[in-house]
Amino acid sequence: MNVAELTTLERRWSPERLTPYRAASGGDLAAAMALYEWNAEVSAALGTTLGHLEILLRNALHEELMAWSRRRYAEPSWYLDPGAALTDEAHRDIAKARIRATRDGRQETPGRVVAELNLGFWRFLLATRYDATLWRGCLYRAFPGQRRRTVHSAVGRLHEARNRLAHHEPMFNRPVADLRATAIQVAGWLCPVTRDWINARCRVHPLLAAKPRPVIPQPRR
Repeated sequence: MNVAELTTLERRWSPERLTPYRAASGGDLAAAMALYEWNAEVSAALGTTLGHLEILLRNALHEELMAWSRRRYAEPSWYLDPGAALTDEAHRDIAKARIRATRDGRQETPGRVVAELNLGFWRFLLATRYDATLWRGCLYRAFPGQRRRTVHSAVGRLHEARNRLAHHEPMFNRPVADLRATAIQVAGWLCPVTRDWINARCRVHPLLAAKPRPVIPQPRR
C-alpha cells in the first residue's frame, strides 16, 4: 500500500481514531493500519464467540425462568411478571422487547421476546437485588455449583467487552485471551456440550498468535 493510499485511509478512518494504533506502532502509519486491520479481525472473532455465549445464556435463563413461573404462578410467560419480582427498569426493557418482537404484525411468542432482550438485561437478572428471588428461586439451576456473585462478575466482564466491540473500540490493548477464556468458562457452566462446540470454532487464539509486532523506533545516530 503506497503513501497516498495510507493517507487517504487515515483521513477516512480519522487521525483521532488511528491515534492509539499509531502510538502502539511507533508512529508508523503502515504498521498502524496493519494493527487496525488485525484489531478488526480479532474483534470479529471475539464478537462471534460472545454472540454464541449470549444466545446460550439467554436460552438457559429463559428455560429456568419459564419453568419456575409455571410452577409458582401457573404462567410460563415469566416476563409478564405474575409475581411482581422484576424492577421497573426490567419492565421497561421487556415492554420495548415486546414491541420489537411484534413489529410488522408478527404474533408475540416467548422466543421472540427473549431474542429481543439484550445481554445487559440478562446480566441485570444475575445482580444482588435478585439474589433472594430469581437466583434462589430458579436461576442457580442454570449454573450448577456456581455462586451468583461469581457468575454475575463473569457475565459483567463479557457484557462490558461486548459493548466495546459494538462501538468498534480498540481491542489490541485489552485482555482478549482472558475474555475468551471467561466466555468459554461461562459456557461450560451452562452446558459442556455447547461449550465444546463454541471453543472448537473460536478463532481468537490463531489470531492472537498472528498479532502484528509493535514497531520499535530506532535511535538516531
